[in-house]
Amino acid sequence: MSGRPFVQRSPIPGFGLAMGVTMAMLSVVVLLPIGALLLKGADFGLSNIWATVNRERVWKALWLSFRLSFLAAMFNLVFGVMLAWVLARYRFPGRRLLDAAVDLPFALPTAVAGIALTALYAPNGAFGSVLADWGIKIAYTQWGILIALIFVGLPFVTRTVQPVIEEIEREVEEASATLGASRLYTLHHVILPMLAPAALTGFALALARAVGEYGSVIFIAGNIPLVTEIAPLLIVIQLEEFNYDAAAAIGIAMLLISFAMLLAINLIQIWSRRRIGYV
Repeated sequence: MSGRPFVQRSPIPGFGLAMGVTMAMLSVVVLLPIGALLLKGADFGLSNIWATVNRERVWKALWLSFRLSFLAAMFNLVFGVMLAWVLARYRFPGRRLLDAAVDLPFALPTAVAGIALTALYAPNGAFGSVLADWGIKIAYTQWGILIALIFVGLPFVTRTVQPVIEEIEREVEEASATLGASRLYTLHHVILPMLAPAALTGFALALARAVGEYGSVIFIAGNIPLVTEIAPLLIVIQLEEFNYDAAAAIGIAMLLISFAMLLAINLIQIWSRRRIGYV
């Protein structure tokens, strides 16, 4: 055999060119905006950032945004995986229509989604009028915000998990059943470990989308300070008042909290992959 190293051919150009293009796009789309935000915060000063953020109105808005975003992402994690399983494993009338409807929040402008949800869940809306008879109010409450965040985040989980489900052979479930395992045992010890990394990725995407959501929320939220006011709305208010330093301070607070949450999710993903490797 000759001493020439084995070359793996790829349709993508060489490593140097591909890495250069990747880093250039990453810098323009991600690193430069974040760097500009941090630089603006550095000019404002840590003490001024803390003074801006350490107000009841800001803390309430941050708590509302991240709490409801987490709840919406958890809801989407459960029901998004179930929806992906139904679409991947079952054939029924209207399946293609339902499959196409999953992508609707991707294509629908967020403002249109917010107006549509408000019209449905307002006290005189199709759903809101029925719920009002039971003494339940959705629009202009935190429940309305939660529904809007669920609406925009569900496709991220479903579309992330669905290809993984389609790659799982039915023989794996049949082998588990042949060995005497119950359906619950097969689900818990065979199916879910294989879906966990993709499901956590979809959860992280849904959470990230919900935290920064603005257009579909402001119409149904009511935007009452200390009650239904979200953090992105506070940033927009500061920008409209030309108070760019305060807007940057709130943005940095959201960035740090989001980074901590996504870091925790990534650590859980690493743990789940290692656990699957040990099983």
